[in-house]
Amino acid sequence: MKDTFKHKGMRQQLVTILQKKGIKDQKVLNAIGKIPRHFFMDSGFIDHAYQDKAFPIAANQTISQPYTVAFQSELLDVKPNHKILEIGTGSGYQTAVLIELGAKVYSIERQKELFKKTSKFLPKIGYIAKKLIFGDGYKGLPEEAPFDSIIVTAGAPFVPKPLLSQLKIDGRLVIPVGDDIQIMTLFIRKGPKDFEKHELGEFRFVPLLEDKN
Repeated sequence: MKDTFKHKGMRQQLVTILQKKGIKDQKVLNAIGKIPRHFFMDSGFIDHAYQDKAFPIAANQTISQPYTVAFQSELLDVKPNHKILEIGTGSGYQTAVLIELGAKVYSIERQKELFKKTSKFLPKIGYIAKKLIFGDGYKGLPEEAPFDSIIVTAGAPFVPKPLLSQLKIDGRLVIPVGDDIQIMTLFIRKGPKDFEKHELGEFRFVPLLEDKN
């Protein structure tokens, strides 16, 4: 796997596209500009790696559209050493972006095939998560809670209560909610039972499945 000047140039073009679409957080743009997205895809599809499109990967999942990754990452408002729970490791691309932003990442994947592949692959390219877990994302990770923020990278028909309860005060949950089309939703925890909710436009994700390990 090589990261050439051509790839770097294509990444900068992608960053420009994301800026035009409204991504403002320079740290997020820098992370997208740095991470070789083509490493996360089948070598036959390198040309697609720097288009602003989702793309199929193993286990009927997708690597999210770069704009979606940037949009969700920006909403998390990541600070160095933030403890972040990611639901849906997938290819590991979003995980790498969070690590690049300085977060300590705990990530859960429910597809065995993807989990095995990604947990070997991420350290190989220098991205070390605090924990990669094979399990049910709906339950969150109570033993490591509370988290500064939680990101869900699959469409959820409802908001799993355990995730809200595992946030710190002022913590953020970013989750796409809905069946066919999801509404990107941000919850900010204001108190033990008090959450501020923001709805931020329509997206399409693969579904978040419960108890399907």
